[in-house]
Amino acid sequence: MVHEAWIRFGVFAAVLAAMAAWETVSPRRIPGMGRGRRWPGNLLLVAVNTVAVRLLLPAGAVGAALWAGAHHVGLCHLLGWSGWSAVLACVVLLDLAIYAQHVLFHAVPLLWRLHMVHHADRDIDVTTGLRFHPGEILLSMLIKMAVVALLGAPVAAVVIFEVVLNAMAMFNHANARLPQVLDTRLRRLLVTPDMHRVHHSIVRDETNRNFGFNLSWWDRLFGTYRAQPAAGHVQMTIGLEQFQQAETYRLRWMLALPFRGSIGAYPILSRPEAGSE
Repeated sequence: MVHEAWIRFGVFAAVLAAMAAWETVSPRRIPGMGRGRRWPGNLLLVAVNTVAVRLLLPAGAVGAALWAGAHHVGLCHLLGWSGWSAVLACVVLLDLAIYAQHVLFHAVPLLWRLHMVHHADRDIDVTTGLRFHPGEILLSMLIKMAVVALLGAPVAAVVIFEVVLNAMAMFNHANARLPQVLDTRLRRLLVTPDMHRVHHSIVRDETNRNFGFNLSWWDRLFGTYRAQPAAGHVQMTIGLEQFQQAETYRLRWMLALPFRGSIGAYPILSRPEAGSE
């Protein structure tokens, strides 16, 4: 467990630094707000979430994998999967579960209240990929733990998936430019920054597209794929319609948002009138 935490932190720090450098050298869009205003709140939220998970769910997904292994429960044990084939299968199935969870948070208005914190960011860059309400982080971890136990996923699969998910979230939220040819080829397998940026459009139909974080297969398979935003990547508006004038970069605003903010017309299972803050 200790080694897993250090592995995750090391990869997190390296990818964050690499994406920040890439955004500086080759930005895809001109930011509407400087890093000095946005980054403190986004990164403080990461710290709050880390403390919340360590205090309330210290075992995490790795603990669920250890429990499943000790009690021989889950799909892997039932079907006799083992070794690296089990690791690979579980990494793919965990990715599918995260895709399904993401759709669920967009579909159910109560869950969308939590997820709005992620989408309310009016710029998109590497820190947006880390910006989630503590309530969503804790609920997501509970769901992940349940899926890990149901799969009987090996510890190696869970560690690999957690590290890759965190790194890919920072990669595909980066405000960085990929050559079009490379983007086209890469997104056949993985979610690229241009592919995921569509998901952060202010337009409802685009917000509810491109739910994948790692593999791009799921959006294509389930009909939620959108290749490009209608307004183009440079001209598109990022964020949520009802919060375009709000102080979305402040930590206290993010923490309070699920309890006071209008959900707008975004949830898939309801179409309320978009309100104002």
